[in-house]
Amino acid sequence: MAVQSPIRIEFELDDQDIEYFRNRLMEAKARHGSDSEAQIIEAAESLLMRSADGKVPHFLKSRMDQLGTMIAMLKDEDWRLEGDDRAFVVNALVYFAEPHDMIPDDIPGIGFLDDAIMIDLAAGELAPELIAYAEFCDNRDELKDGVADAQPLEAARDILQDRMRRQRRRAVRRGRSGGRSYSLFGSI
Repeated sequence: MAVQSPIRIEFELDDQDIEYFRNRLMEAKARHGSDSEAQIIEAAESLLMRSADGKVPHFLKSRMDQLGTMIAMLKDEDWRLEGDDRAFVVNALVYFAEPHDMIPDDIPGIGFLDDAIMIDLAAGELAPELIAYAEFCDNRDELKDGVADAQPLEAARDILQDRMRRQRRRAVRRGRSGGRSYSLFGSI
């Protein structure tokens, strides 16, 4: 039996494509705006669990890992993401509360493709948050391992969340968010 080499498929989303996904997110916000934060997180966790059954193509796994990080950032009691920062992340997850998304999840091979695209777009928007949270988790691990120069959790959290907010404000002032020339979530 011949071994197949990996196939690389790339596509680029232009401004019109981004607007299409932004509109889908706005529609989801309109339908689920009254949902509690817990319901939105639960829906995102449900997607994560459905995708963990081993039937998800390998190319989607890293996207699902990013979704897991977004959920963890909201549930992490040490991180204590609050106020507008928290709302911004929850808004990134509202699409996953849609029971009928663009591509039904049960279609083998491609069912999670729309979710993966939305996760990628959300990760771009949430870049400052994701980077700060990763650094916080690294610092927490260093504390557990007894690394001498690791910062106390509260100090690390305050420093990293302040930096995260400054980066977000700078991105908004430049008319950009997450290093991209659009804002998927609209006004911050």
